[in-house]
Amino acid sequence: MKFRTPSRAASSLTLGMVVLVATTIFAQQFTTAKSDDEKTARLVCQLIERFHISDSRVDDTVSAKLIDTFIKELDPQKLYFLQSDVERMNKFRTQLDDLLEAGNVDFVYQLFDIYLQRLNERIALVHKLIDAEHDFTADDSMVIDGDSLDWAQTTAELDERWRKRIKYDLLTLKIDGSEMDEGRDRLHKRYRNIRKTISQTEDSEKLEMYLSALAHAFDPHSSYMSPETLEDFQIQMKLSLEGIGAALRSEDGYTIVAQVVPGGAADKDGRLKVGDKIIGVAQEQDPPAEFVDVVEMKLNRVVRYIRGDKGTKVRLQVKTAEENETQVYELTRQKIELKSSEVKGEIIETGERIGESSSRIGVINIPSFYRDFGGAQQGLENFKSTSRDVIKVLRDFRQQGGVDAIVIDLRNNGGGALSEAIEVSGLFIDEGPVVQVKEQDGSVRSHDDEDEQVYANEPLIVLCNRLSASASEIFAGAIKDYKRGIVIGGAATHGKGTVQNVMPVTMKRFSLPVFTTPDRGALKLTISQFYRVNGDSTQSRGVQSDVILPSMLDHMDLGEASLDNALEFDRIAPADFDSLSMVTPEMISTLRQRSQRRVAADTDFQKTQEAIEEYLERKQRKMISLNEEKFREDRKKDDEAGDGETGLEDDTDEADDETDEDDGPVFPDDHYSNEVLRITLDYLGLLNGLKTVQR
Repeated sequence: MKFRTPSRAASSLTLGMVVLVATTIFAQQFTTAKSDDEKTARLVCQLIERFHISDSRVDDTVSAKLIDTFIKELDPQKLYFLQSDVERMNKFRTQLDDLLEAGNVDFVYQLFDIYLQRLNERIALVHKLIDAEHDFTADDSMVIDGDSLDWAQTTAELDERWRKRIKYDLLTLKIDGSEMDEGRDRLHKRYRNIRKTISQTEDSEKLEMYLSALAHAFDPHSSYMSPETLEDFQIQMKLSLEGIGAALRSEDGYTIVAQVVPGGAADKDGRLKVGDKIIGVAQEQDPPAEFVDVVEMKLNRVVRYIRGDKGTKVRLQVKTAEENETQVYELTRQKIELKSSEVKGEIIETGERIGESSSRIGVINIPSFYRDFGGAQQGLENFKSTSRDVIKVLRDFRQQGGVDAIVIDLRNNGGGALSEAIEVSGLFIDEGPVVQVKEQDGSVRSHDDEDEQVYANEPLIVLCNRLSASASEIFAGAIKDYKRGIVIGGAATHGKGTVQNVMPVTMKRFSLPVFTTPDRGALKLTISQFYRVNGDSTQSRGVQSDVILPSMLDHMDLGEASLDNALEFDRIAPADFDSLSMVTPEMISTLRQRSQRRVAADTDFQKTQEAIEEYLERKQRKMISLNEEKFREDRKKDDEAGDGETGLEDDTDEADDETDEDDGPVFPDDHYSNEVLRITLDYLGLLNGLKTVQR
């Protein structure tokens, strides 16, 4: 579908044939797509074909992947759709690309209607099963791996799957200490919430799921973002939003205040309290707008009503927690900083912490590589960025008397802005290449640190795990290749070696008429691939640690290689760069040996290793026993292993924070962190020995 321009007659014939098929497969004909949806779908397809790194077309192969991905996203455990439903959908395996080319996305709405019909049928049965008697002494079992199941042939087969599912739910609650009546009440509430939440799925959300599934057919990191999702993405990148300063949660159909943020608009006003129920929202207008009833409304929609531009007013209809009276509060929105997601630093005295040496170790935790692009473009003096915040922490270290070494903690850092990864890397090296980027046409461009200033010369430790991805891997790879410091933690980082660009879904970048339509969101599209300065891609393999510490994450299917449609590892020519010679192979060997001896003798690490072995054993299980005695035995093993996850839903309430509280210490006092400190001390000692020899 590479910008084909068939004649009007040919297009009509093709679409007409598809509509005829649709009449016999679905209960009703496909209708003409909504104007905005039609244009959005066509533009997304054109953007993918024009800019995706694969330089591939939206064709029949992609159509088949789209069907499989979308069905799996809706029903991963095969609890709703019947085999006959899937067969009806599969008749479109080679037609969705043509429908999308014509701008017709009715398939997603028809499919979602079938899904809602099946969900309503199942939930009606579920409530009966919850109240039914179950024999927990029977030798019963349930398949927990949806991939190993075939689609149910009959409703009776689905009924049996749900009988086991509800029995599992009740058994879990029973073992957790709930009385049976209490457990039944919780399950009724859980499945009412599931039904309510899914039934309130908006058309924009359905379209977002569908077009994201299309993008996922090309690689796992490309996706379509609706205007609402794009707003959330921008909030995370700039670490601020504009609102009232409250964390909200959903319970029994009500939006409840979970936290009032100190210093926020609600806190300064003083009337809104934790536990209050927000039942209506109205915007500032002249005359005042009527309240929108938000009871039973999805939480993300309520939040959307409450958020707004700084300085504007919002009126809340509140049922108070203390008096149970209905009050109206008018609040002026203000800018809210997301403090818990920004860079943090801490100096650790090793003598006090682990009783060894008297060194001062500066720890810098970087949760993500964020950047307020809008603020930067506007020339705002204090726009948020990772590199600026790291500089602040480094200056704070110096003001506190300095440190002997620095640990950069990138665990669970999923990445962010490429420019920030380059700038943060440049704080620890002088000028030179940081990362190489290969474009769609095969050309390679080096992205360099052009600032000769080095903000920190102390020995460097980079701490990573399997969830350290993308920009984190650029930084870790650069530090390792320059021999500026050592990388420790999990066996390797995530392995995401691709670069995404967020591009608005608009006609302005094409030589076609510009549509004057509302915002249609954006496409986060993989447009290039990055490589370390040594020429290796981080794709699939990640950055390997110099010293490995035991981690459960290394044994979970979390790396890039486990994702569908992931690109392959490859290499290019290395860049021209000068090593800083702060690491030698002999150092790495010594550090590994010393750490391995300590880890082997440490009781906490021994427990971690036992937990890993238990997890690997459980990972092979495709079924779980529903016999109470056996279930308790399995549960005890799971609890001892520290991981009882089975991939099944729980009844955690929906929640949405306008801001987060501080998550605790920067570098917790535990066996893992303390081993990192001991490795750092070993590294310091070896470096001092190296300097003595060099003299």
